[in-house]
Amino acid sequence: MNESPDPLLDLLHLLDLEQIERDIFRGVSRSSLVPRVFGGQVAAQALVAAGRTVPADRAAHSLHSYFLRAGDPGAPIVYSVDRIRDGRSFTTRRVVAVQHGQPIFHLSASFQSHEEGMEHQAPMPAAPDPETLPTAAEMLPRYADRFSDPGVVDRLIEARAAVDLRYVDAPPFGTVGEAREPRSQVLFRTNGKLADDPLLHVCMATYVSDMTLLDSVLLAHGRGGWAVGDVVGASLDHAMWFHRPFRADEWLLYDQESPSASGGRGLGQARIYTADGRLAITVIQEGVVRIPRG
Repeated sequence: MNESPDPLLDLLHLLDLEQIERDIFRGVSRSSLVPRVFGGQVAAQALVAAGRTVPADRAAHSLHSYFLRAGDPGAPIVYSVDRIRDGRSFTTRRVVAVQHGQPIFHLSASFQSHEEGMEHQAPMPAAPDPETLPTAAEMLPRYADRFSDPGVVDRLIEARAAVDLRYVDAPPFGTVGEAREPRSQVLFRTNGKLADDPLLHVCMATYVSDMTLLDSVLLAHGRGGWAVGDVVGASLDHAMWFHRPFRADEWLLYDQESPSASGGRGLGQARIYTADGRLAITVIQEGVVRIPRG
């Protein structure tokens, strides 16, 4: 496994887009576990592009996006930003990601200046101390026999090297054939400190949010996932609401569940909490989840 000496720095470089015109940016991709661009990457890069056209005193509060085509990891991605609205309190941006002359991803994001208002939130569910849970490097080799490709474990560890992501319970590939409650929890933080830039922390959480959100769909049906080979699929859309400030380099609880699967699609919804119990983010995603034929 050719692991970078500083995977987090590599990821930060990935999110640091090149500006080629006033509202046009260009990004590159990292190697992916599947032969397409990782959805969390293109979503995070699109949010970076949007955020760079917005005044620094306006924080991202929501995004809504659609994955239109599989991205080519070997080609650059061009992000074109449309300045939809600049209001007194809110700023709206639309971003289209293009490869080979075709749109592969569409994002709308809204930003807001700071404002005081009513406060309430859903309480944080119980979760263990993340320091008591195994790291990916400790956990993944236990399930090596579940994968037909012996290189999957190393590639999974390498793909997540920039982020310390720890499962509370066994992941879907750990209990193949055993239907479980459609709920999953992971705790995550970056493997290293980040600069004090709120947009960077929001974009990093966006990147991570696509890693495990559909796990709960698989759990409900005892499926192990793409690496096991008992399902095929891809993200269709992804929405996030950023409620309160947080740091992606401090532990966050990602509490996920699936309320429904039908028609070859599965829905995942989740809440992300800070270590002190503040509800930071709500996430909803639908994806294609199909059982392979024959």
